[in-house]
Amino acid sequence: MKKITAKSGLWFLLIIPIVIYVGWVINYEVNLGRNQPMRGNSIIIATYDDQDARHERVLSLRQLGNELYVSANHWPRAWYRQALQNPNVEVKLASADDFMKYTAVPLEGIEDERVKERFKPSLRSQLRMGFAPRQYLRLVPR
Repeated sequence: MKKITAKSGLWFLLIIPIVIYVGWVINYEVNLGRNQPMRGNSIIIATYDDQDARHERVLSLRQLGNELYVSANHWPRAWYRQALQNPNVEVKLASADDFMKYTAVPLEGIEDERVKERFKPSLRSQLRMGFAPRQYLRLVPR
């Protein structure tokens, strides 16, 4: 039997909170993905994968001036990768009955910095999302 030393006990005390935190983030993300809550600024975005299969996901819509933005700020982000591969997406606004066609444009440079700063999540939100990197797309009507 291996003897527990102060050094191994310290590692144990450091690892347990990390494991609990990672489990908590995974639980939050899984429940969010299952429930996909709709709020006032929610949209449904339809993306297409390599086999042309349609996938719908609920996202929060952000508006800055006349521009519309959506973000991948959770770890599950298949919809974002699909939109990068095929930027022809469809969006159903909360106030609309039908989907409308948009082109999803990845942000770069000053626009990316400006949008990330404007819609920076709170520390509480970042904790819940496991500090996932944020990536934004601008939605341009087709």
